[in-house]
Amino acid sequence: MNTRILHIATNTFREAVRDRVLYNLIAFALLLTGAAVLIGQISIDIEKLVVINLGLTAVSLFGIVIAIFIGIGLVSKEIDKRTLYTVLSRPVRRWEFIAGKFFGLAGTLIVNAFLMAIGVFAALLYVSRHFAVSDSSLLSALYFIVLQFVIITALALFFSAFSSPLLSAVFTFSLFVIGTFSEDLRGFAGITHGISRVLATGAAYVVPNFSALNMINQVAHGGAISSQLVVYNTAYALVYSGAVLCAAVLIFERRNLK
Repeated sequence: MNTRILHIATNTFREAVRDRVLYNLIAFALLLTGAAVLIGQISIDIEKLVVINLGLTAVSLFGIVIAIFIGIGLVSKEIDKRTLYTVLSRPVRRWEFIAGKFFGLAGTLIVNAFLMAIGVFAALLYVSRHFAVSDSSLLSALYFIVLQFVIITALALFFSAFSSPLLSAVFTFSLFVIGTFSEDLRGFAGITHGISRVLATGAAYVVPNFSALNMINQVAHGGAISSQLVVYNTAYALVYSGAVLCAAVLIFERRNLK
């Protein structure tokens, strides 16, 4: 990473950290995790399951909201404030601007996930009184959630490169919802015929496969996550995000900013 990308990423991280909405969402996620403890106490013999399910779901959903809310304005906000023209008037290429914004927001989301994960582990320790060996799978599930954040950040940045903040939010959230049910979409493609099968199959492989990155239910029931799956999902997230970022750069390079 060159110094120009690092500088843009650092500024993006600082701007995101100063956003009050960011702190409100983190606080609400931690409160929801605390509520999971209360719900777990009135759930006979499934306290741990409830805490893990609600806790990790809170980390995932609120992280996605943060990624979309901040990501959709990464480009448009700079244009509205006319700071983008100042940045690009310096020896900064457009692809470096996009890359810096991506790494800055991704770094912000990783820090947020870490802070919210502390709340989840604290709630889990309060309920179970000790950590079990199987609880180490929570780290893999949290890692997969971070991979979701990386993909969502790339998508939000892609749409913000050519669309308004409102439409960018709609497009990004729609892909998140569709990607969550991508396995069902593949199953639907398998039972259809003709043009419907072609379209369903194409859509299933184009949208991000968020269902493969959702291990919350499996971990909550004590299931283990294999190292092969970790490697596969990491490669998938990096390749998919890289492809989306390349598309964002191509569009942004050709965008008329006047």
